[in-house]
Amino acid sequence: VGLQVPEAVGELAERLGVDVDQYRFAVTDPFTPVSTSRPGVYACGVFQGPKDIPSSVTEASAAAAAASSTLAESRNTLTKKVEVPEERAVEGEEPRIGVFVCKCGINIAGVVDVPGVVEYAKTIPGVVYADCNLFTCSQDTQDTMEEVINREKLNRVVVASCTPKTHEGIFMDTLTSSGLNQYLFEMANIRNQDSWAHGKDPEKATQKAKDLVRMAVARAATLTPLHEKRIPVNHRALVLGGGVAGMTSALALADQGFPVVLVEKEDRLGGYARNLTHTIEGADIGKAVDGMVRRVMANKNIEVLKNALVTGFTGFKGNFETEVLLAPSMASRKILHGAMVVATGATEYQPTEFLYGTDSRVMTQVELGRRLEEQGAKGLDQVVMIQCVGSRNEGNPNCSRICCQNAVKNARHIKELSPDTEVFVLYRDMRTYGLLEEYFTDARAKGVKFFRYNPENPPEVTSSDEGVLVTFTDHVLGRKLQVAADALVLSAGMRPSDTGELSRITKLGLNAEGYFMEAHVKLRPVDMATEGIFIAGTAHGPKLITESVAQALAAASRAATYLSKNELTLSAVTAHVDQDRCASCLICVRSCPFGVPRINAEGVSEIDEALCHGCGVCASECPAKAISLSWYEDNQIMSKVDALLEGVL
Repeated sequence: VGLQVPEAVGELAERLGVDVDQYRFAVTDPFTPVSTSRPGVYACGVFQGPKDIPSSVTEASAAAAAASSTLAESRNTLTKKVEVPEERAVEGEEPRIGVFVCKCGINIAGVVDVPGVVEYAKTIPGVVYADCNLFTCSQDTQDTMEEVINREKLNRVVVASCTPKTHEGIFMDTLTSSGLNQYLFEMANIRNQDSWAHGKDPEKATQKAKDLVRMAVARAATLTPLHEKRIPVNHRALVLGGGVAGMTSALALADQGFPVVLVEKEDRLGGYARNLTHTIEGADIGKAVDGMVRRVMANKNIEVLKNALVTGFTGFKGNFETEVLLAPSMASRKILHGAMVVATGATEYQPTEFLYGTDSRVMTQVELGRRLEEQGAKGLDQVVMIQCVGSRNEGNPNCSRICCQNAVKNARHIKELSPDTEVFVLYRDMRTYGLLEEYFTDARAKGVKFFRYNPENPPEVTSSDEGVLVTFTDHVLGRKLQVAADALVLSAGMRPSDTGELSRITKLGLNAEGYFMEAHVKLRPVDMATEGIFIAGTAHGPKLITESVAQALAAASRAATYLSKNELTLSAVTAHVDQDRCASCLICVRSCPFGVPRINAEGVSEIDEALCHGCGVCASECPAKAISLSWYEDNQIMSKVDALLEGVL
């Protein structure tokens, strides 16, 4: 089923003075996709239009960027600093472990005998306190835990509840506020790994919960305090790419008061958008791009480097160093920055199919749009459009997203200029998603004819004096039709622009099609795997301009979470090399997915803790056992294995 805005939300919009359309979706502009009709009120997610989770998350960050620009002058004026008690020294103390078992409503308690697990925990050596809570992650329970830690003088804490993926940070903060080192903490996942997995066997689920708690207690007893390193943050941002996405990110960051260096490889700003005319909604792209360029060049916080190529990249979040080569002088410049936005864009696929490049009457949708803008529809009595050219095939299996709306946009434009012109659209699937469906319906109402074709039986194209002869099968009539077209228009997909070399220099991941990859498709759609680096626009994948603008704002918002801080805290969970045992075998260098280990001047492996992600791959691969991972030392892992076997043997 589809998505719709509830009537109550429409009433809320009316009270806020926000314009909505006939479906109660917020009315926005393609170049300001999260700004509503009322300044200072922003729309994101499904209220802005039907969309999936990644788009909703992206727009939420975009709305935060827009709000942050408005509130930039007030940043830190109401900031409150949390007073953290001095950390209590526990070295040399015998383990005093507290176990807190969560009922999680009925999520756990509906299957596991929680009181029985608590009583069992009290019998485990080293445990001096054990109890259960309805919801251990609630603020009330956090306050109780803090009180118990101090009253019982606990020096290790175990929480048996749900996944540490979502809740570990909450409990570690509680330890910090109690004066304990946050790394003296362990979780037992008795929900995801137990009650949810064994809901039909409460007896065995309870026994497994006891095993998991025993293992967690065993590891907790081996834990030692770890201390995080703090590093200063460079407040400058670097934006790669001077197209719509890059300029949007640069302006969003500059409007928040951050200095920005905008690097563009061409001799002018605007990117591929300069080849476009209007959006499907009717917005003038050229006018918008020119206005954006003027704002960028006039902004005192933005430094623009044209004819510039990235040649080197090092550093880590908050402290990057990028080297660029400036033409025509060929001078090299090093830029220090705390965050980076990659917005290098994409270009239209140049077809090799259907006589493109050999017959002047065959063109792409972008070329048709430019022709209609400059010459109108003169001489176009019959126009045929073929969809999915260069997309959804073996070489590029993905949909390019923009092709269907491009065809519909130009088909409607032709009909508006010349109602008698016959327009034929040969398609595999029409994917005018969301509110774009309205324009598809309008195109049909204007007389545009849509014919489906099978990829195993594509249209046949030949050149003749009468026109470009396009032969295709009409599945309704069950026969072949032929049209002598004055123009054959190919709906070509997109291709990423020069991502290969940049990926090699920056060590940023690409997908199979050559687009930069996000850290998590749904939860972190603008973050990249390297912290402090963000992605925007068509460098990430095919997008409409409005989607590129939203993602560019989101990238600026995420970058500002780093740039707005004076210092960053590095995780203490990093790998370390015992260089006396290192054989320089290069296995760690080859196995690290982030390219962190390197062979130093002494000829042994070295790991920069500021760059290390704490994944542990190098530690597990090292044949000499020269690498260890803090908080996951061998004895800490083996203690859990021994505790498990203790209950089995």
